[in-house]
Amino acid sequence: MRRVAILLQFLETTTLDKELLAQAILYDQKTDEFFIQKAIGWALRNYSKFNPKWVKNFIFNNALSKIAIKEVSVYLN
Repeated sequence: MRRVAILLQFLETTTLDKELLAQAILYDQKTDEFFIQKAIGWALRNYSKFNPKWVKNFIFNNALSKIAIKEVSVYLN
């Protein structure tokens, strides 16, 4: 369910609720669940197509796992 909450953000693009996404990610920020960490990266990577500045700022201000960082970094320079 926690993974689904993060992945549901894929349905949103320009109307994404950034606060809800941040809350969902930060709730599971320190989990060792592999697929939750992948979902964090996937959600941020998807949103980086629409708002890369916000995603870069979020990554800079929050300690994310190496797995999440690897996934999100695909589209970021």
